[in-house]
Amino acid sequence: MVRITNLFDQSPFEPLLHHYEKVRECVDLVRPMFKAIHDEDYAALEGLADKVFKTEHAADLIKDEIRQEIPRSFFLPVYRGDLLGYLKLQDDVADAVENIAYLLTLKQLKLPDSLESGVVSYLDSVLAVDAKAREMNLKIRDLVQKGFHSAQAGDMFDVIRAVERAEWEADKKQYEVNKALFALEDSIKPSDLMLWWRIFLELGEVANHIEKMADRLRRMLSQ
Repeated sequence: MVRITNLFDQSPFEPLLHHYEKVRECVDLVRPMFKAIHDEDYAALEGLADKVFKTEHAADLIKDEIRQEIPRSFFLPVYRGDLLGYLKLQDDVADAVENIAYLLTLKQLKLPDSLESGVVSYLDSVLAVDAKAREMNLKIRDLVQKGFHSAQAGDMFDVIRAVERAEWEADKKQYEVNKALFALEDSIKPSDLMLWWRIFLELGEVANHIEKMADRLRRMLSQ
């Protein structure tokens, strides 16, 4: 078992990167859950959702341990409040995936055929934001070794801007898929329509929280 106190010996960000590994495991289950819906394999969906719930809980335990250990560190190159805020945003990503899993399993949903291509495109755009977040977190290690100063953060600022652009693209895809969804209001059950709307909303929250992580990181670098 990884000890959070030992990770703090490496850098103040190392425990947060460890936490994001669990968050990533949650995000990695989003596409398989949508595939199970497409295949109408509801047993597989239930199994995937259960993995999400367990993984999100494991991320919560890591988050709680980090919160307990941060005040014990004598020196941090950034404000503790910013580290805790960044950690909270990471946790919000996992929470959004948990919400998606919960909503997808409330009933045996079927995705209307006319929405399929739009939903795939929207899902791809959200996961593209997560891919940029992973790149951003990997660069944090390099930046910490350089002293975590804005003068050495040119590449990091580029990645932050890439996260923001990707989130903007995801927002556009969300609007398009919601517009297509509400065009079906006379042909699908109202409960299904609202449930899909909530699912698409939570999927967008994954991208939104990651964009906020990027903004928080920019603030830390600018101090």
